[in-house]
Amino acid sequence: MILFDLPSAGGVVVNPGGDIAIVNQNNDSWSFPKGHIERSEDALAAALREIEEETGIPREELHLVDLLGSYDRSTLALGGRFLPTGTQMKNITMFLFTTDHGGPLSPTDPDNPEARWVHPAEVADLLTHPQDKEFFTALGPLDAILSASIRRPVSSTIHSIAQNS
Repeated sequence: MILFDLPSAGGVVVNPGGDIAIVNQNNDSWSFPKGHIERSEDALAAALREIEEETGIPREELHLVDLLGSYDRSTLALGGRFLPTGTQMKNITMFLFTTDHGGPLSPTDPDNPEARWVHPAEVADLLTHPQDKEFFTALGPLDAILSASIRRPVSSTIHSIAQNS
């Protein structure tokens, strides 16, 4: 029997140098900043909150580029171990953000004690979960997505994207 966890949301965050924010969860696994969508939130609001908590980048410094899509994956147990197939699944909605914040990352979430900027060519090798790697790799070069999209302030698009997710 597959148990679906609460829906989750997060983001691929790109700094001015083209590096991507990656977070260490529980000192045993690496992923994109993401987490559960709370009852009072839509996917975009949850992504903004999680990115701020897990990287220290204020949500006001995040610029929404696009909705990247969503994917299902199993959760990880403490120690970075994979749970048995079909035990517990997450549906993760991912957004693409840019930020002018290029300095060190300072997570405020104690369960995510470290965050770092990583060159795009190194991201897939660092991600712990195979579905995270697959999702990122399937995106292709982020330069193409970034140049084809209009950088929008988050506040002007929360409503329209939330309705579509």
